[in-house]
Amino acid sequence: MSQSIKHKWWMYHKDNPHIYELFKRFTFEVIARGHDQYSSKAIFERIRWHTDVETTGEEFKMSNNYTPYYSRLFMWEHPQYQGFFRTQTLPEEREEYDQAS
Repeated sequence: MSQSIKHKWWMYHKDNPHIYELFKRFTFEVIARGHDQYSSKAIFERIRWHTDVETTGEEFKMSNNYTPYYSRLFMWEHPQYQGFFRTQTLPEEREEYDQAS
């Protein structure tokens, strides 16, 4: 059985905690600018810019497939910002719902 995207993201997240720290940092910057909603993909691209252009260090890859999980983790950790990122139902969420029905 192949690993789910969510599982792959979780392994990546555990190995690269600095990515989520940047995700939170840049999200809070957007919030401080007065935005009520924003794109998690834009935050991800900002992380890419920051790590590729503004800083030096080890090069690493970030999968676009992981973006929804970072946005959900942020809103889970900071419930006052629930809905800040628009989300769509992920395939595994549909499967969980179908199994519960």
